[in-house]
Amino acid sequence: MAEFGEKALGARIKEARERAGLKQGELAALVGLERTTVNKIEGGVRKVAALELADIASVLGERMSSFLSEPPSALVSHRSSRGPDIADSQIDRLLAGLAVDVELVQSLAAGELGLPASQLEALPRPDSLTDADQLAIQARELLGLGASAPAHDLVDRAASIGLLVFSRDLGVDTADAGTIQLRQGGVSLVNSHNKVGRRRLALAHELGHYLVADEYVVDWRVSDQHGGDIESRLDRFARSLLLPEPGVKAAWAQSEARDLRERSVLIASEFRVDMGTLARRLEELGLVDRDAAFLIRATTTTRADIVEFGLYVPTDMGGTSLPVPYQKAVLRSFHDEQISQERALELLHGTFAEDDLPPLRPRREDEIWNFVS
Repeated sequence: MAEFGEKALGARIKEARERAGLKQGELAALVGLERTTVNKIEGGVRKVAALELADIASVLGERMSSFLSEPPSALVSHRSSRGPDIADSQIDRLLAGLAVDVELVQSLAAGELGLPASQLEALPRPDSLTDADQLAIQARELLGLGASAPAHDLVDRAASIGLLVFSRDLGVDTADAGTIQLRQGGVSLVNSHNKVGRRRLALAHELGHYLVADEYVVDWRVSDQHGGDIESRLDRFARSLLLPEPGVKAAWAQSEARDLRERSVLIASEFRVDMGTLARRLEELGLVDRDAAFLIRATTTTRADIVEFGLYVPTDMGGTSLPVPYQKAVLRSFHDEQISQERALELLHGTFAEDDLPPLRPRREDEIWNFVS
């Protein structure tokens, strides 16, 4: 490793240690090194062995690859703005890891990953609710959706414009979602602990951040909040994207013969939103008053509804999920023997077992001799 490389590696180890809230002596004790040794490693004076680096990464909750590759500029900017004394949250660490993984896979199998050659031109940030609705119309055009159609395959459509959507169960009382801009495209992570309607609302909100080119965001609560800030306007954007005015009004008119509960169940299922989001949108569009919106929020879709109305039960972003282009790129990298089986399984985040990976082609005898000669 070159001297510059050793210094850069040492600096990254130091940054990761400080984010983890550890002193040099504490890290040294956890990995079985002297404090002076850690000091020399961080200063780029002493080389760090591969096994030592693996132990350091494990203790700090980092991947070795995060030390050995240049992090996305958005991540560097985000961490710099917060200062070294603030520890990364769970979603910060996961987003950072996903960003590194995607950029590695992009370098190995760009054709399969399909990220755009350059970033999308940023759309104007919405300064009003009317702007938010207009942004939703522009987003639908970019995603190839009509003016009225439900956005059923939102994850795949987001990937088509460069936003790769991952999900992970982050538990209750943690962030709903986060997004980071990459050198090409971006990555969103959605908390799959939430119900599917809320997950889809969170993704729509993150898509808004991506379209206006916000470099790094973590949204701790995506909801039907009121207010005049950018987050509430992007909430409006998300509702407008998932529940387009022409489509919702047409569906509401077509179900006029049914009672309020049945209409709500059917439309929420058609557009795959939660009842809170539907109630807020119907009230925004003047289709229900506040009392009716309250009743809709209290409505629960039952198993009997699913059977009697033949409803589709979505599973978008359930558990740990990875975008299809990313999975294809990892498998292509493995098939082309650019990464090991272990690395492929790591990049696939436990969604594949060894037997799920494609078999590698057998080598001819002359290839083996060429390799060892």
